[in-house]
Amino acid sequence: MSLQHLRNYLEGRTQSRTQPICAYLYDLVHLRARADSLRQSLPPQCKLFYAIKANSDEPVLKALAGHVDGFEVASLGEIHRARAVDDSIPIVFGGPGKSDAELEGALDQRIMLTHVESEHQLRRLDWIARSRNQVADILLRVNPAFVPQQATLRMGGQATQFGIDETQIPALFELIPTLPGIRLKGLHIHAISNNLDACTHLALMQHYFDLAEAWQRRYGLAFDWLNVGGGIGVNYANPNAPFDWNSFCAGLSALIAARQPRFQIVFECGRFLAADCGYYMSEVTDIKTSYNKHFAILRGGSHHFRLPVSWQHNHPFMVLARDSWPYPFSRPAVHDAPVTLCGELCTPKDTLARDVHVERLRAGDCVVFLLAGAYGWHISHHDFLSHPHPERVFLDNY
Repeated sequence: MSLQHLRNYLEGRTQSRTQPICAYLYDLVHLRARADSLRQSLPPQCKLFYAIKANSDEPVLKALAGHVDGFEVASLGEIHRARAVDDSIPIVFGGPGKSDAELEGALDQRIMLTHVESEHQLRRLDWIARSRNQVADILLRVNPAFVPQQATLRMGGQATQFGIDETQIPALFELIPTLPGIRLKGLHIHAISNNLDACTHLALMQHYFDLAEAWQRRYGLAFDWLNVGGGIGVNYANPNAPFDWNSFCAGLSALIAARQPRFQIVFECGRFLAADCGYYMSEVTDIKTSYNKHFAILRGGSHHFRLPVSWQHNHPFMVLARDSWPYPFSRPAVHDAPVTLCGELCTPKDTLARDVHVERLRAGDCVVFLLAGAYGWHISHHDFLSHPHPERVFLDNY
């Protein structure tokens, strides 16, 4: 979305004392183009799935259907969202806490692969599938003993609620042939999140290959799939230095050529695919100074856009000036100084960027937070304090 599109939206809204601007804007044209570009860069042996937890809005899912190889879901509700958009698109089902109702729903909705996260989950799925005269295709989710990278979040290489310890996997290889409701199709290994370095992510892929190939040799297995998760990051601190996807794909092509794995490789990207299609726009309702520090109060905040508070970072933004001013008295402003951008909630944690320099910011101007298309609205506590929800605008075919 261009700056002009943002300005067009802003100019289309008349200034109001009582209804300050607060909106999410999503660029569906860019989203489709990005999905096509990422998918086309991958080696032919790889598939690109969209992790819908990042943004599960129906217009987003409709925009991506046909531009990704499938959807990754983590609940029965997400299964229904995906099926409402496309009755036949491949779906893979993750999550550590699947209920019996969710496992039954996965079988009802023809889920391509269920990612099994414990022996108990495995046995329950087998019991349910046999009671229905069905067989469930599964991947075992592995928590590897060693993860060679650091990242913002770690789901593997340490004690977590995710997956099955690497040391426990061989026992499940022995168990699965005795479970007639289960068909093992491969492994799911998703150990880190928001990695920004292409070289270290490639090393992670090599480690995943090592584990899969060693187990195939030792146990006489032939995996069809290796799901390597998502984990590819978005650089909120410096949006001009993104993860080098093209370099990563070139390295992955060389790795596949050298190793000749027979399994197909699934990426389930959410943040990396959708973040830069979305913008969160919020009007400044007040500028104030407290003990020599400047604060801008926004219409909105972490109840709409929780990501900056959750990750404890200053979210990237830009200022869109609005010259009209409806009041008969002076306009609060801050010039060439650091300011903290706060929301309207009754908590000091409602901060989206702290001590960030602005050339000029005035009450009535709008702040536009970039990279807000993933894990923004969808992870936020919308009804805390019962403030109005933001407008949500999906731009397509402009």
